[in-house]
Amino acid sequence: MTATGETISYKFLIVATGARALKLEEFGVTGSDAENVCYLRDLADATRLVNVMQSSKDGNAVVIGGGYIGMECAASLVINNINVTMVFPEAHCMGRLFTPKIASYYEEFYQSKGVKFIKGTVLTSFDLNSDGKVTAVNLRDGSKLPADMVVIGIGIRANTSLFEGQLTLEKGGIKVNGKMQSSNTSVYAVGDVAAFPVKVFGETRRLEHVDSARKSARHAVAAIMQPETTGEFDYLPFFYSRVFTLSWQFYGDNVGEAVHFGDFTGKTFGAYWINKGHLIGSFLEGGTKEEYEAIAKITRLKPEIQDLSELEKQGLGFALTESEKLSLPPTSPVPAASSSSLVVAEKPLHPWHAAAGVILAASVAAFAYWYGKKRRRW
Repeated sequence: MTATGETISYKFLIVATGARALKLEEFGVTGSDAENVCYLRDLADATRLVNVMQSSKDGNAVVIGGGYIGMECAASLVINNINVTMVFPEAHCMGRLFTPKIASYYEEFYQSKGVKFIKGTVLTSFDLNSDGKVTAVNLRDGSKLPADMVVIGIGIRANTSLFEGQLTLEKGGIKVNGKMQSSNTSVYAVGDVAAFPVKVFGETRRLEHVDSARKSARHAVAAIMQPETTGEFDYLPFFYSRVFTLSWQFYGDNVGEAVHFGDFTGKTFGAYWINKGHLIGSFLEGGTKEEYEAIAKITRLKPEIQDLSELEKQGLGFALTESEKLSLPPTSPVPAASSSSLVVAEKPLHPWHAAAGVILAASVAAFAYWYGKKRRRW
């Protein structure tokens, strides 16, 4: 039923309500409505952020949060001649994905561009002027940071309130099956709001990343239009970022033991994650198209790893070599053994991960368009 009381009939409904940004008020901090406090969740947020950024040239920005939004925005602020301080409670940036060693590389790179990091503390309050603008940020450790603008990136929450009591909810989202159908089989959910079965873990998860949002939406449409020929959603987790002259990609899951490889003083390095004897996650900075494709392929194939020290020694070469040996379609069975002493191929991985949501996709795309026009080589 609409706001005017009209009833809308439909045969199928795709829910792509995405997720909303967590607000400071949910953590007991007031002031998020100040003119120079910015979030990044929708197109209006992106437009506002750009406007505030342009009015803060040569000023000071405080970025609250050390995740994806925080890191991407910090890079853009620096490029636009704004002094940046990042504040987050974790021990290092990108705590949900990066290992301490990987995080150290990016933090040092950001510091070389002038970014300051204050870790292990949180925002407690703002100082406001007579116009209601933030002039300083107060932290729990007693620090006071001057601020011409503040960017908040402290997490999201799926927009499910409209469906409470109507659809089955799980993991903070709308529970769906492998065809993205909810408990009402005429209603499909995609993106941040969808909690779908992840085969590799044997459980339902709600994932956050724009790549998954796009692909889950495509799968839902296919399931509606061609239900007899559309199988279950088979998604390889994919997360990426491109800032300054850096470019990294991650596939799979980052649980288990991390095996780092490459030159962490140079431009190309990475890591594999080994859990219960299998390679289930891969990360690469500074790779070529072929190298990124190789780490994606071996992550999907889920090879058994017998020697971690040998894997570290082979590094990226392992992915390049084994992806050639195990070059099979993602859903096809793989031979039970390999001639390599390091790996035994098994059934393909049906991975998990991320969906930033359809709404976030639009806002980040708009911000990225503007950011891309400003970006220059460093």
